Amino acid sequence: MKLHQKTLDNGLKLQAIEMPGTNVITTLVLVGAGSRYETKPISGISHFLEHMFFKGGKKYTTPKAVSESVDSFGGEFNAFTGKEYAGYYVKSGKDNLNKSLDVLSDMLLHAHFPTPEIEKERGVILEEMAMYQDAPMYQISWDFERLVFGDQPLGWEQIGEADLINSVTRDQFVDYKNALYVPENMVITCAGSVDAKTLDLMAEYFDMKSQPQSIAPTGFDPSYATETIKIRQKKTEQYHLSFGCQTIGEPHPDFPTLKVLGTVLGGNMSSRMFQNVREDKGLCYSIRTQVDEYSDIGLITTRAGVNTEDALKAIEAIRSEYDEIAKNGITIDELEKAKNYLCGKTDLGTEDTEGVAHEYAKDQLLYGKTESFEDWKNEVKAVELESVNRLAQEIFQPQNFRFAGIGSGLSENEVRKFLV
Repeated sequence: MKLHQKTLDNGLKLQAIEMPGTNVITTLVLVGAGSRYETKPISGISHFLEHMFFKGGKKYTTPKAVSESVDSFGGEFNAFTGKEYAGYYVKSGKDNLNKSLDVLSDMLLHAHFPTPEIEKERGVILEEMAMYQDAPMYQISWDFERLVFGDQPLGWEQIGEADLINSVTRDQFVDYKNALYVPENMVITCAGSVDAKTLDLMAEYFDMKSQPQSIAPTGFDPSYATETIKIRQKKTEQYHLSFGCQTIGEPHPDFPTLKVLGTVLGGNMSSRMFQNVREDKGLCYSIRTQVDEYSDIGLITTRAGVNTEDALKAIEAIRSEYDEIAKNGITIDELEKAKNYLCGKTDLGTEDTEGVAHEYAKDQLLYGKTESFEDWKNEVKAVELESVNRLAQEIFQPQNFRFAGIGSGLSENEVRKFLV
């Protein structure tokens, strides 16, 4: 794997990552946009705008024309909006790189946001919102982040508020696009069957005028994060719960240590959560501990779906695993197994052009760096037992624990005893 990169005079950052042995290219455009760039009155505009870029530009003037442009060569075409960035990508055979760049540049540089399409898309996004609300496995993650981060941009759901979805105007879309979709706030990455010459091709299609970024992301303010429990009463077949705490962000020197800790706790089928809560106690089918990282803060969270009658038992069992690892630490065998697991997963990720493009683009956009997969593996391999145990003791303290639940039957008073 070989990286070619350059920054144009207008501030636009370009990356071409050679991946030998593949005939595939993922072309990804990443932009600093998302809930951290929004205020309450426009909460959700980043996500709505993502939808609107697919409604037509100068060359591909209609939603059908945009879709057909990629379908015509069998490409994969999609977009996503997070809290810190939005992404647009086409995954195609190497012979269709020009077409991929053509459609992405047209939709992002020349979108015209027709009012009739805005009106139609309001209903589409409201249905998307309803879909997530009806799916507790999705909603529990959003509820937990809202609980832990509070009522501020990092705690808001990317899909936004219904009021914004029903009222946002074309002028607001244009203003928001002009504020953030500017060269200095964008990274374009091609990964796969590419070389150094690909950079010139990317620059040709994304010929953009220099323009300042006029909206900055909002930092995390801990004063908003004051609640410890969030329960959503809902009739469900399972009780969905999320238990965990706030922790360090991705740039922190201890981040590789945190990933090792999360893996031992509940990152795979041989982890403590899976073996002790699922296998030994039979309290759930699905349980996993996940690390969610942002540029200045993060989460470590254990999520599970359990029988409603067993919800309190499951919470008690999960809490006991956090307490045990904080009190007695992990073993050297667990350490080595977790490090080997993370390195192995990293190796598997290097086969996917989409994943490679995403990682390189994200690092460049958020941190202005280009960390290779080998660099990351070396950081993981360097994690020591003492550092994992120290970090567990620091963050797995009763005052740090938070709980979110979706289902029926449980009250805050019943749950609160597991947070002290």
